[in-house]
Amino acid sequence: MTISESQNIVDNWIKEFGVRYFSELTNMALLTEEVGELARIIARKYGDQSFKSGENPDGMADEMADILFVLICLANQTGINLTEALEKNLEKKTNRDSKRHFENKKL
Repeated sequence: MTISESQNIVDNWIKEFGVRYFSELTNMALLTEEVGELARIIARKYGDQSFKSGENPDGMADEMADILFVLICLANQTGINLTEALEKNLEKKTNRDSKRHFENKKL
């Protein structure tokens, strides 16, 4: 599935099952919430915290999909073509960082 197809699928899902998009502000809050849920799993799986009873240590993929879904919603409702945005972003990073990381002694 391409990014463009994903944007169309999410838009169709919203129209069929979601009635309408939540407001941009609500979706931004939801995106932040989903990132926090991913961060909690990563902190427990790779960091110093341990999982609590009932928490799913294998939930990273689901949380990432939740993040992607809400991000796509925000893109759709603000008229952003994520394919074009990613292409431009990669071009920017390539121009800016083509040698930067190779010269980083920390890496």
